[in-house]
Amino acid sequence: MSEVNETPSLQRPVTIGVAGGSGSGKTTIAHAILERVGWHRIAYLQHDAYYHDASNLPPEERAKLNFDHPDALDSELLAQHIRELQAGRPVDVPIYDFTTHTRRPETRRVNPEPVILVEGILIFAEPILRDLMDIKIFVDTDPDLRFIRRLQRDIRERGRTVESVIEQYLSTVRPMHLEFVEPSKRYADIIIPEGGFNEVALDMVVARIRALLGTTAEDM
Repeated sequence: MSEVNETPSLQRPVTIGVAGGSGSGKTTIAHAILERVGWHRIAYLQHDAYYHDASNLPPEERAKLNFDHPDALDSELLAQHIRELQAGRPVDVPIYDFTTHTRRPETRRVNPEPVILVEGILIFAEPILRDLMDIKIFVDTDPDLRFIRRLQRDIRERGRTVESVIEQYLSTVRPMHLEFVEPSKRYADIIIPEGGFNEVALDMVVARIRALLGTTAEDM
């Protein structure tokens, strides 16, 4: 009988997905996890960084693209990066410019960590992504609150007008939410109502992550 190799293998990172509609509070939940578990323990990836580069189109054509359809995002590259991080290798994440709808020439280096945190509207709508996740969290927030938050964000951070935000919401955001985002909720392990204001749900999520990591609050 051959000898059994008793050398313990490295523990695979815990991969967590946070999804939900635009303006649902996904980023608030993700940042709460980062703060409570520790930024130094988490490789943080946002699906928004993986939009396809539209620099080959005139600016007026870029604005007409449907950014809320799964085809607008390079999910294959994101899945590849998740697998690389799970294997213990660093990745270079694209940086997307939402004002010009183009990828910047520089990238962001993300190193492997015990936790991989992936955030995005459509990450559960894509089998190639959700199959890589150990914990799937869906942030469920009322449509009126989501629209108001999106309106405020797009005006403040992306230089949009009120009219353009409303037009995009009615033409693509809402229809794509109903077609892709809302149905993907059925794949979630945890559904968090009210986004980052749900302290009980956050406490439960963080406790689960700590248990998977074999750590306590004092270790963080």
